[in-house]
Amino acid sequence: MPATILNFPPKIVENAIEEISKLPGIGRKTALRLVLYLLKQEKESTENLTTALTQLREDIQYCGTCHIISDTTDCTCRTVTRDLTTICVVQDTPDVMAIENTHQYKGLYHVLGGVISPIEGIGPEDLHIDSLFSRIEKSDPKVEEVILALSPTMEGDTTAFYITKKLKALGIKVTTIARGIPIGGELEYADEVTLGRSILTRTIYD
Repeated sequence: MPATILNFPPKIVENAIEEISKLPGIGRKTALRLVLYLLKQEKESTENLTTALTQLREDIQYCGTCHIISDTTDCTCRTVTRDLTTICVVQDTPDVMAIENTHQYKGLYHVLGGVISPIEGIGPEDLHIDSLFSRIEKSDPKVEEVILALSPTMEGDTTAFYITKKLKALGIKVTTIARGIPIGGELEYADEVTLGRSILTRTIYD
């Protein structure tokens, strides 16, 4: 009598593994461990996770001013507890979180939503660059300094050069974080001490 082939993992488990393994940094083995872990938890725990992920997609908003992810379209980016005369320009929200964790910066942020990359077909019009200029022109009190906290990659430098050229025409002081961040490195992965010092020792962008 021929042996029966074991159909493992079951299709439902396989589907879950397939979806979880699509997340960055998670391979099939890690996805399998996560799936098996979830199966061992109380049903309520898994349902809470499902609800949180659904709300993340359906209810998350982007601030209309600084473009940070928020619960509303008008976040706390203009709270009086921040320095309203300084704007730190970053590529994406994780960079905001990284800088905030240093506790060295008290100004505002502006999330570009990416960097200029001709190879990928991403131009200035695809990013929140025009809204940055508009925000500065309408600012009250007047914005005095713009810090370019972009990753030191070719795309990051191209974006910084483009923004600087435009801002200098407006008479705005433009600085960049010190090169404590390695060339080609990503800002969000820098350690807090190095990133904090880079903010404090920022230099005039030239």
